[in-house]
Amino acid sequence: MNGSARASGKHRSRFEVKPHESTLLQDELTALVEKMAPLQNRDLVTQLLNVVVNFASADLDRLDLKIATGALTEMHQAFTTFQPWAGRRKLTIFGSARTPEGHPDYLATVEVARAMRECGWMIITGAGPGIMAAGIEGAGRENSFGVNIKLPFEQRANLFIEEDPKLVEMKYFFTRKLIFTRESHAFLVLPGGFGTMDEAFELLTLMQTGKSQPAPIVLYSSPENTFWKEWEVFMRGRLFEGGYVSDEDESLFLITSDLEEAVREFEGFYANFDSLRWVGDLLVLRVRRGPTEEELESLNQRYGRICASGTIESIPITSAEKGDKDGLDLQRVALRFDRSSHGALRRLIDDLNNLSRPPSGESINQG
Repeated sequence: MNGSARASGKHRSRFEVKPHESTLLQDELTALVEKMAPLQNRDLVTQLLNVVVNFASADLDRLDLKIATGALTEMHQAFTTFQPWAGRRKLTIFGSARTPEGHPDYLATVEVARAMRECGWMIITGAGPGIMAAGIEGAGRENSFGVNIKLPFEQRANLFIEEDPKLVEMKYFFTRKLIFTRESHAFLVLPGGFGTMDEAFELLTLMQTGKSQPAPIVLYSSPENTFWKEWEVFMRGRLFEGGYVSDEDESLFLITSDLEEAVREFEGFYANFDSLRWVGDLLVLRVRRGPTEEELESLNQRYGRICASGTIESIPITSAEKGDKDGLDLQRVALRFDRSSHGALRRLIDDLNNLSRPPSGESINQG
């Protein structure tokens, strides 16, 4: 990429979209949006159309336009494919395409996928062979999604998901990884090569930097495979002890070969915690049951240091959430998060999930 050729012009954030200068064109865009877009999304659709108009009016290379068009097309296809199942929790499984059927890791993957299906979850894989096929085999076609990547040597979708309406075909790795992250509530990573390691470290980076919703990551293998134990030796000896990552970042993943422990990690993460949302500079954690005064005091003693100011508090629903009808039946714990201690934030979520049962007769808002 030619950096100097692309660096000119005033920098804009992704929300600062320059409207086209033609008043007539803006009137036409406004009329189109009012005709086609739902009321609550018209502002974002207007921004999206302005981006397209700015692409059209800029003197860009044809390849640039192909990339932008392809990426938007793939995202549209994926979002519409997943939308009917938005209410179901989903586990993405990563791992080697080269793991043969019958290998202990293949069989271990089938077991986890089957167990999560029995818990009501759906499974997402890259739709290829190996571990990806094992995940779909365990979950069953009706409970599986495939997000396949088109490669020069033409990786076809495996027979478990081929020609299924829940199969998405993609050209770009970056849109594919976006969909995995966007649509998943948890991640299972089996041993694999460059692609699997890329996916694992990107997940950890997104969690460590707060660029995605917190979610459980389990690094899993059959008991006889020492892959993750050796990986952990490197991580501890080079990254943690070297000071490249915080000790608390260890909370972002779990290494195990135990099926029940893996399932407990996924299910337990949502035992009380539902989701989080930023409202201004306030980080709001939505839970099914909020802490008592005594529990809140204990949480502040352990995690008050991650507040940029103030304390961890129980709050009523914010006006922004109320306007969006976002989690109206949930309770809320909020803090002015320092935006960097994501390992500690994960531990706070774990402790919210471990809150004791309420006293007899106390009302609980159900999520």
